[in-house]
Amino acid sequence: MSETRWLSEREQQIWRTFMSATFGLTDALARQLQRDAGMPHAYYEILVALSEARDRTLRMSELAGIRGSSRSRLSHAIARLEEAGWVRRRGCPTDKRGSYAILTEEGFAALEAAAPGHVTEVREKLFDQLTPEQVEQLGEISAAIQRGLGTVPDITCPSLTAEGRDVKQTEPA
Repeated sequence: MSETRWLSEREQQIWRTFMSATFGLTDALARQLQRDAGMPHAYYEILVALSEARDRTLRMSELAGIRGSSRSRLSHAIARLEEAGWVRRRGCPTDKRGSYAILTEEGFAALEAAAPGHVTEVREKLFDQLTPEQVEQLGEISAAIQRGLGTVPDITCPSLTAEGRDVKQTEPA
């Protein structure tokens, strides 16, 4: 058994500041979306993922992976989004166990309505607090953390559909 590599006093301070900032930002974004759009942040992120997918459709297992969610948690969220008329499900013709989530026009409209307030909150709470150099450093640091977690850093910023026409960006990251 290897010896524990304890954090230095400075590392502890940075760790606690990072955790406080992360939780605070996540909470602020969740409260804004609930207050202004009447939707949980997790539902917004599902709508964003579907809006960026080809034909606004993703296999449920792929959507769970993108969102870092369990299939059962995602299935519950999709059921609620179906009730709202924002998403519909379609069975997979080649795999009886598989299904697809499809963003409806109503769901896309809800996302378009929620996006300006959400983006404003992200800008005010995060990007406006940083210098341009710090923004670049944040991107590099976030990608390094993702690599450490074994996930692929998302450094793309899709602005074109599969057909090649411009689409409105609904999420800054």
